[in-house]
Amino acid sequence: MTVRTARAHDLPGFLGLAAQVEQWFGPMVEEPGFHDALREHIAASMALVAPSSGPNLLGGLLFGAEAPTYHVHWLVVSRRARGTGVGRALVEEAVRRWVRGPGEIEVVTFGPDHPGAVVSGARVFYERLGFVPAEAAAPGPEGGSRQVYRRAVG
Repeated sequence: MTVRTARAHDLPGFLGLAAQVEQWFGPMVEEPGFHDALREHIAASMALVAPSSGPNLLGGLLFGAEAPTYHVHWLVVSRRARGTGVGRALVEEAVRRWVRGPGEIEVVTFGPDHPGAVVSGARVFYERLGFVPAEAAAPGPEGGSRQVYRRAVG
């Protein structure tokens, strides 16, 4: 599997991924702020993609590398590629490129009572990568609960 830095022509692929998860994260595809965030991360070379053999992306990640606390700002794996290692590959590549310890990596994901918590597998995914649940975070735009997950880095 290939993971590479995202380029401007990947914007439609990111929007395709966003469309697959709007039921859990709220509107993104039509939101100018989301488009701005995509463009900013791509321009700063802080976005990664896992391309497919076709026009769609297998996954995409937006990252913040402000030491000592790094942030997975957004990570989505396409429905057809979930459970195949795409998400792990994206996170591992982000860590390899941008994380220098000591510090920690944070991500905000679904709270334990959110309907997407089990269906998406996000909480289990992050726990398998060594993240641990921490404090509650502000609700998502759709009103669902959120929780911070952290992973220490040496």
